[in-house]
Amino acid sequence: MQDLIKIAVDAMGGDGSPKKIIDGLLYNHKNNKENFFKIFGKKNEIEKYLNNKIDKIFYDIVDTSDIVKSTDSPLEAAKRGKNTSMWLAIESVKKKETDIVISAGNTGALLVIAKLNLKMIEDIDKPALSALWPNKKGMSVVLDLGANIECSSKNLHDFSIMGASLYKSLYPNEVPKVALLNIGSEELKGNEIIKETFQIMNEKKSNNFNFEGYIEGNELMNGEVNVIVSDGFTGNVALKTAEGTANFITDELKNALTGSILGKISAFLNIQNLRKFKKRLDPRLYNGAIFIGLDSPVVKSHGGTDYIGFSNSLDVCNRIIKGNLIDKIKDNI
Repeated sequence: MQDLIKIAVDAMGGDGSPKKIIDGLLYNHKNNKENFFKIFGKKNEIEKYLNNKIDKIFYDIVDTSDIVKSTDSPLEAAKRGKNTSMWLAIESVKKKETDIVISAGNTGALLVIAKLNLKMIEDIDKPALSALWPNKKGMSVVLDLGANIECSSKNLHDFSIMGASLYKSLYPNEVPKVALLNIGSEELKGNEIIKETFQIMNEKKSNNFNFEGYIEGNELMNGEVNVIVSDGFTGNVALKTAEGTANFITDELKNALTGSILGKISAFLNIQNLRKFKKRLDPRLYNGAIFIGLDSPVVKSHGGTDYIGFSNSLDVCNRIIKGNLIDKIKDNI
């Protein structure tokens, strides 16, 4: 167990928990024997779904008496106490019993409880919520996605460093290329904070990433940059817009290919290409938002994803620890 990556798992968060969480854990373990799971939640339910399908050297269960509800406000979740599965999972990272924590539970509660338990990395003022997005050439890291509605130029510069460090941790053989999300590509476009950040990043050349200037919303998926930085308000709007557009395209294509005999014949003849298209837009492949800026990494799985999506977010946990994310941020700061 000494060489295994130790993941603290909040088994009681998200839709269909704990069954979905345990199914995802078991699915992940089939393909990866590098992880040890410290599972927090109702022990009798967890054991029922584990059902001896995984060797006990790969997991431990911590029985918890309470859970954070999806309807709890962040303040209510914090007040609910230190006996919830979410709080104890985060606390295990704080105590260095585990390397990283993951939860599919209440996002606001997770951010608040994480901030209450974990320290900020020195010289970082605000943590950011980041995620992976597909682009034409591979994947991009995008942040902030809603943790901070208002940001200073220093915050955005910090996000650039953290996002580049995250990208390098996940893709060690590639060069992070950073851009600021803006309403235009010209240097004079945008509000004062964006323009200040542009000047700072132009002057503070980094050996750890290339600064590519501004990027507009219609260029997010072209793959010319792979780290996209914004404040949390703008980033969250961009995220929801991208998700809605992807769902719209998928639904309309499905309707077009199943609404007539000709459409069904076309679908049959293009079945392989359609499968590739569906897989490319499958949100489960990109599941796992990362709360970075704290001295231990916290991963948020989408509450509505299935066990395959949760398994993919466990892969993200593995890669973050193997890529030494926290050390990279500290070094780059």
